Amino acid sequence: MVPRSQVMLLLLIYLGYSHSHRNNKSRLDSKKNVLLIFVDDGGFESQVYNNSVCKTPNLAALAKRSVVLRRAYTSVSSCSPSRSALLTGLPQHQNGMYGLHHSFHHFNSFDEVKSIPLILKDHGIRTGIIGKKHIGPDSVYKFDYERTDEHYSMLQVARNITHMKELMREFLGIDDRPFFLYMAFKDVHRCDASIEKYGQFCERFGNGDPETGIIPDWKPAYYDPADVFVPYFLPDTMATRKEISAQYTAVSRMDQGVGLFLNELTSLGFLKNTLIIYTADNGIPFPNAKTNLYECGMGEPMMISSPSHTERWGQTSDALASTTDIVPTILEWFEVDFPSYSLNGATVELSGKSLLPILESEPKAGGKFDQVFSSHDLHEITMYYPMRVVRNRQYRLIHNINHAASYPIALDIFMSPTFQDMLNRTHNGEPTYWFKSLHNYYYRPEWELYDVTSDPHEKNNLIDNSTLTEIVQELKTDLKSWLEKTNDPWRCLPNGVLVGNACWPLYN
Repeated sequence: MVPRSQVMLLLLIYLGYSHSHRNNKSRLDSKKNVLLIFVDDGGFESQVYNNSVCKTPNLAALAKRSVVLRRAYTSVSSCSPSRSALLTGLPQHQNGMYGLHHSFHHFNSFDEVKSIPLILKDHGIRTGIIGKKHIGPDSVYKFDYERTDEHYSMLQVARNITHMKELMREFLGIDDRPFFLYMAFKDVHRCDASIEKYGQFCERFGNGDPETGIIPDWKPAYYDPADVFVPYFLPDTMATRKEISAQYTAVSRMDQGVGLFLNELTSLGFLKNTLIIYTADNGIPFPNAKTNLYECGMGEPMMISSPSHTERWGQTSDALASTTDIVPTILEWFEVDFPSYSLNGATVELSGKSLLPILESEPKAGGKFDQVFSSHDLHEITMYYPMRVVRNRQYRLIHNINHAASYPIALDIFMSPTFQDMLNRTHNGEPTYWFKSLHNYYYRPEWELYDVTSDPHEKNNLIDNSTLTEIVQELKTDLKSWLEKTNDPWRCLPNGVLVGNACWPLYN
């Protein structure tokens, strides 16, 4: 028979454990985390956006527990600048990442910039990045846990979904603090020319063929070029169709990676308290898209899944959103304030807004979700073509600052079979089956205005339409206000010079 004193002691230990267990469980349930999934050169090639050919069951599953944004936009259609805007909440012309970071391009953000990993670290939130980093300096974009192309093979940390899954599991198991994890795919970017054996989009990497290796968790999906969907902004030729079919295979690998990541969150008990954001950096790597700020270069897929906002799961939103909205969204989720600091003598303000209200109800017209802005200066160091854009629910206004020059072509797009086919057809006097001529693509007017509701393919430039003079002026005023708020060094060009905070005329 157990003495009464021992019974009481065991009871107290049990009650203490039970209370402690409940408290730990309560803390786990209330802890908030963020998973940001970022796709390289990703577009709308998924069932979520009504592409019935390219099979993406995992994105479709994520969409069922998300709000799917149909009007989301990148703040700049170029890799490094876009990533800098994503992680700082500041457009590229404000944070200093004017072009690509790697090699001789050598662009970096200003040393004083406060990125989201630095802000969150100051509040006890652990941060991690797995995959493609492609921004600098390291002091500005420093994560606690880094498995990126800076120290590891890009193929392994950003395309090998099995390895990415294992790295994710390693990060999640480090400690029990709230986390921000940034999963940055290299898919579906074009493959490096130095590894041609993997195909145009590295779609053969890891498929089990001789010399291509195997990714254990990937079951490759292949597509007949005759079956693919050719977007309106590309010529419907066999060269294009073959490229798109290869692109779809890379999309399927990325999609299966998303499924692996969600399974990791589920199995480790994090799905119930993690905000999941899915989006991409710029338009797909084809003509008229990537590095352009037309609808097909500026528009991006975006899904937001919140375990705290289940009322709109599976719904779509027509609110206008930007990748510069991601930082304020994450800060509101963690209940963290944006720090006070200055850049180039001006106090930094976030021009983006939190997207969490969209998860509760569809915003009404006439509010802060009616307008987005974008800017672009360079892609490669030789590709100087600054553009500024305002897009509202009906119109897109583009200012081509360096309009007297020809529009430059990114190397990966220039080398693509699609563009090479267009060049050869033009040179030989054959039809290109494109909706533009190369001449019109290269040489653009200073201002372009499109009614994106009645002219979604943006074929009819309305800038000289006298009945729209008042609308043009309103859009220019809105754009000017944004450029001033974000301290844009280009805001006086091409007709003036910035002196202090004033534009002095060139009389040109």
